[in-house]
Amino acid sequence: MSSAKILFGFHAVGVRLKTAPQSIVEIYYETTRRDARMRQFLEKVAESGVRLIEADGMRLAKLAGSHGHQGVAARVQELKQVHSLDELLEALEASNAAVAPAERVPPLILVLDGVTDPHNLGACLRVADGAGAHAVIAPKDHAAGINATVAKVASGAAETVPYFMVTNLARTLNELKERNIWIIGTSDAADRTLYQADLRGPVALVLGAEGDGMRQLTAKTCDQLVRIPMRGAVESLNVSVASGVCLYEALRQRQPA
Repeated sequence: MSSAKILFGFHAVGVRLKTAPQSIVEIYYETTRRDARMRQFLEKVAESGVRLIEADGMRLAKLAGSHGHQGVAARVQELKQVHSLDELLEALEASNAAVAPAERVPPLILVLDGVTDPHNLGACLRVADGAGAHAVIAPKDHAAGINATVAKVASGAAETVPYFMVTNLARTLNELKERNIWIIGTSDAADRTLYQADLRGPVALVLGAEGDGMRQLTAKTCDQLVRIPMRGAVESLNVSVASGVCLYEALRQRQPA
């Protein structure tokens, strides 16, 4: 494990406490908060044996870099992560090769092109975790990176879903194609809807930022473009909501009949 970082909020700290308590250096909590949620949280911390430190709201806000800490922050060690997308996909291929065809899990990847808002990224990671996506990919330029705000909004998913920022998104999509992963992008101008697409096999779902959508080169690299049907007055969905619609449609199609 490498250098320490800060997590804050009940969800983000709670997931780390549940999945890797040994990686937590210390937990800070606001002594003036005495509600049931805080009492239950402190009981879990006490059971884990992690060091507890009393703190006021100002200290917590300084640690978290935000006033949205909910009275809880933790100094934690970075967990060992999968180093590359290739490493993750090769491990998945090896895992699938070792089981019967009916038990194999085809890759499901979320690709975000130009999502710069950390709240949107955190929400996308949370949705990706819930739907069982294997990874989230974004370009290094014009995209949000993982920070404390993302971790809090993701409610622990920033710890569980690999997030790869790549130098050249179009090249990465072409490399996914070489692994027989079908690239499906979302576009309001697409002729076919999401519900007409076959999402049962290896697939990467590509979504662009609100307003601008995918960049032109990204759209050209996709194997297929689909749209989410809109029946009301609004023209588009928030990118995290759209990610949820797409990923859970893939999950629905992959369920046994």
